[in-house]
Parts: sequence; structure tokens; C-alpha cells
Amino acid sequence: MAKGYIEIDRELCKGCEVCIFFCPKRLIQQSDKLNANGYLPASYGDGDECTGCAICALVCPEVAIEVYRD
Repeated sequence: MAKGYIEIDRELCKGCEVCIFFCPKRLIQQSDKLNANGYLPASYGDGDECTGCAICALVCPEVAIEVYRD
């Protein structure tokens, strides 16, 4: 199975939680720290289960997520 990881630009993210809802592995959470714009951005842990499916990036309205595959 493919492995992947994502990077979320904290300053672009507006905390809409769409990526959290659509992540099939539930690897994205909402941060407890505000970004410079006063939003609670999404954050990605060190989940080894990420497949790099890119659903999170496709649904992100702010284009704040980069997906990488190994």
C-alpha cells in the first residue's frame, strides 16, 4: 500500500474543518493554537497510516495542503 504525508500551511488555513471531515483515516485534527489570522488551523500528526490519497488537498478551499507520496 502506498505511503504518504501531508503538509498544511498554518497561515493559509482558516480552520473550516473540511479536510478533517473528509480524511478517510482521520489523521487530521484541529490545532489548539491560533495562526496569525486568528484561526485554529488544521494540523497533521505523524500518522504512518496516510496513503497520500489527496482527498484533503482536493477539498481544501484555501489550497493550504500539500500531499507527498513515498
